[in-house]
Amino acid sequence: MKYQRILLKLSGESLMGKQSYGIDQDQLTYYVEEIISAVNLGTQVGIVIGGGNIFRGVQGEGKGFDRIDGDYMGMLATIMNSLALKSELEKHGKKAIVFSGIEIQPLCSKMHSKTAQYFMEQGYVAIIAGGTGNPFFTTDSAAALRALEIKADILLKGTRVDGIYTADPEKHPDAVKYDSLTYNEAYEKNLNVMDMTAFTLCKENNMPILVFDVNEKGNLLKVLQGENLGTIVR
Repeated sequence: MKYQRILLKLSGESLMGKQSYGIDQDQLTYYVEEIISAVNLGTQVGIVIGGGNIFRGVQGEGKGFDRIDGDYMGMLATIMNSLALKSELEKHGKKAIVFSGIEIQPLCSKMHSKTAQYFMEQGYVAIIAGGTGNPFFTTDSAAALRALEIKADILLKGTRVDGIYTADPEKHPDAVKYDSLTYNEAYEKNLNVMDMTAFTLCKENNMPILVFDVNEKGNLLKVLQGENLGTIVR
């Protein structure tokens, strides 16, 4: 096992599966099975999942919502996704707990780094919802913050592409994939690994970021076993 404790960042949009909105049950089950494979390996798992399948703050601003209200609505969407993930994990026999940047009793407790670490050490999957608890921050920024708070060995960003490329591979078929990058190289090449706040937080605190295709079955387990997948930034 290459990493003892991880923070896995998942996008909310990916939970839609083939739907145009909401949570696709097959996709939810797929993610849970991948997470369980990591837990069974002995890895301590923290998760941050977005809310874009339900609502994103920037979408709200485009429709006339106040940006702050829109961001809080987006945070609530991440809590809904996190509760769905917790419920599905428990249905498969795994212990899970939801923390949040916004406390909503009895649904989720306020995020506290030591408490989250304690539960992870007891075998729980710690799902951390509600963004940072503040508007104007993305779930990428929340993932970077939570990775540092739980003292993760690495931040794993699960995407639909298999790493970081010289250009968007979905738009540019001739784009070349990087196996590894330094923080400075990623910044200078303007590769948009994560938003600038999240990226800077990782860089300043030496938190490595691995971008990989989480939708390829077995990839999460392969990463944890040390296979050379995706692109690592450190």
